[in-house]
Parts: sequence; structure tokens; C-alpha cells
Amino acid sequence: MTTQVRAAALTGYFDVASQLGLETGPILQAAGISRASLDDPDQRIPVTTVMTLLDEAARASGCQSFGLRMAATRQLADLGAISLLLMHQATLRDALRTLIRYRSLMNESLAMLVEDAGTTVIVREEIVVEDAPVSRQAIELAMGTLHRACSVLLGLQWNPHSVHFTHDAPADLQLHRRMFGCKPNFHSDFNGIACAAMEFDHPNPVADPMMAEYARRCLESQSEACTTSCVLEVRKAIYLLLPMGQVSIEQVARGLEMEVRTLQRRLKSAGTVFSHQVNDVRRELVVRYLVSGGHLLAQVAELLGFAMPSSFTRWFSAEFGVSPSQWRQRLEPVDTPAGGRGRYACGMAR
Repeated sequence: MTTQVRAAALTGYFDVASQLGLETGPILQAAGISRASLDDPDQRIPVTTVMTLLDEAARASGCQSFGLRMAATRQLADLGAISLLLMHQATLRDALRTLIRYRSLMNESLAMLVEDAGTTVIVREEIVVEDAPVSRQAIELAMGTLHRACSVLLGLQWNPHSVHFTHDAPADLQLHRRMFGCKPNFHSDFNGIACAAMEFDHPNPVADPMMAEYARRCLESQSEACTTSCVLEVRKAIYLLLPMGQVSIEQVARGLEMEVRTLQRRLKSAGTVFSHQVNDVRRELVVRYLVSGGHLLAQVAELLGFAMPSSFTRWFSAEFGVSPSQWRQRLEPVDTPAGGRGRYACGMAR
């Protein structure tokens, strides 16, 4: 199934390209996007097409933070009809729960999770696309958009403690520091934003329950028409839960608000089982962690849910034909564009 995103996701593209002196026509053509298709913000575009456009724009302009620059132009209204519902939620926690529930209306590949960690709350965010490498531009655009939405909803009450990215740091961190207001962490275990729990539960003075109910009814009809596959939803849940060491079919079923047997039945009808999806996500994440070079092998093993490094080594050798240390030693970058989706000369035999 091809995951899609609203054309509004490219809001700010032309402004940023113009600021950088970038000619947009050839890049749009290379990505297979017509200028006319972007005139309707609700037009649906394949997520991989958008990632290709962002990565190519970053490469051509030499700007490693192209996606984050786009996020800096975001307004809450760019999220579409859901923005009205978000504006009238009682707290930021309620707004993010709402955003998670209706996220597929904006971007079918978007995975989000709110994690309570004592006095801190972490909002984890991932872009999950099957058979496509992770795009730093897409991740930074999504993270920047999330930050902008939170800052609009909370105003001066929004003061994140830290922001985390799994990819490496750009040469210039000025935009990241200015936009998030805190030191960004790269080569992190997850993509997300952490802030004080009390900020998440700060009351929204402009919340109107009647307006919220009206907006919710409008969204429900759209949500029924927007159906993502069960397999994709499971993969997104695994992406978020695996680094937390909480991946089980019971946990995923609970997050998807269905019985375990129902989830098993739906996966079976799609020709797969839960364990296969966990294994596939592990394969994708291990490549991300090893390529980034920011994690020790013992850390990678833990992030992938292995109790012992030796278990991780045996699994990796069976999947890739060599040990993880040998794979990493043979890793030779062929090119690493500003977009962040470089090719590598190390084989990945099944």
C-alpha cells in the first residue's frame, strides 16, 4: 500500500527554495510532482515522492536543514481541518492524543507516541515507509511541525527540555537551537521532544468543548474514508515501542484499541504474523543505527529489544550473513547528500 500525505506538507517549500536561490522546476519534475498538484493543500501525494523532493532540494541547495527551514514557516492551520479540533482541546496532552488519533488524515506514514517518564513527557515521532530509507529532511520537517503546533497551543508555557534525532548533526546548529530553544541531541535513540509533564497538563484558556465536538464530528467522516492498512499501523507501533523495550502483540493491540485475537486475525488475512513484522522493523532500524555510527553495538542490541548482545549478534549474522562488527567495518559511503539518504557499498543479503 502506498502511503500518502496532504500536499500541505510542502507548505513553505517554494519560500525556502527562493531564499536559498534554488530553481524549483527541475527538482519538482525529477520528483514527479506538478506545480498544479500543490495548489490544493488537501491533494494526496505519495510520501516517498515528498521525501525524494525534500532530499533532492537539500542536496541541490547544500542546506542540511532544508526540512526544518520549511517547518519554521508552519502555521497551525496548515494541518488542515484537524487544527480547529486541536485549538479547543482542554490541555496539550489532549491535543496530542487527538493528533495521534487523526494523524493519518495528514500523513499516513506518521507514527506518534506520548510517553510518560515521571516528571517528563516524551513525544516520540517517526516516519514509517516500507522499503524506503529514512529521510532526515522528512523527520526534521515532522519534528519542526510538531514543535510549532505545540508552541501555538501553549504559547510561552511551551519550553521543551530537549529534542532528539537519530541522525547525525548538521554542520550548522544555529537553526535547530533557535527554533527549539534548547540544545538538540543527535545520534539519539529516538526522534522526539521531551518537556515537563506539568506543561502537558496546563489548561488551555481558549478551549471550547462545543467547538471541539463540532470539529470532531466533521473529522469523523473524513477519518472513516481514510483507511490505512493494519500491517502499516502495526509497523508504526513497533517502530515506536521497540527502542523502549515494550514490543509485544498485547502492547500493540492495546495501542490500536483491539483484541489480540482480532489483530492476529487481521495480520493473518494480510499474509503475515506479528513476529515477522517485528523482525522486518529490526532489520530496518539496525541499518539506521549502524550507518549513523553513533551507537555502540551493545546499545544497538538493547534498542532492538535483545536481552543479550550475543543474541543480537546471532540474529544479525543469520539475517545479514556477517556479524554486526564486520558489517560496520565494511560500510563505505558511496555518497551522502544533504538530504541524508546516502547509498552504501555494504551488501544486505537476506
